[in-house]
Amino acid sequence: MTDTNAIEARTAPYAALLLRVTLGVAFLAHGFLKVFVFSIPGTVGFFESIGYPGFFAYLVILAEIGGGAALILGVYTRLIALLLVPVMIGALIQHAGNGWLFSSQGGGWEFPAMWTALLFVQAGLGNGAYALKLPVPAALRARAA
Repeated sequence: MTDTNAIEARTAPYAALLLRVTLGVAFLAHGFLKVFVFSIPGTVGFFESIGYPGFFAYLVILAEIGGGAALILGVYTRLIALLLVPVMIGALIQHAGNGWLFSSQGGGWEFPAMWTALLFVQAGLGNGAYALKLPVPAALRARAA
């Protein structure tokens, strides 16, 4: 009898790949939206208008574009996914007062909450298939041993 609750070892790496690329593309899209549509000065102004320091806009743009690219490539996937969680928590806090549905005025909190959860899932799954393998720095190897 087959355990229907077991993780399927043959397909799990491809599921992790699909999640990783989907998250990466979404982060890239949001980062490029801030740069090319809203503009960097516009994004800085928006961050300031909602009470965040303006320099947070630069950090978020860097996180979204750099993190999105790293996820697509499968570079340090667990770490990148966890580093992107604070970005999504900031978005979640921003949207929390707008209701549940993201279609609400100002965007609700359902999408940032789901995105945050998916980042934790990705961190748990790791790279998945077709990830770029970079060498681990010696200092990190020494700590892990």
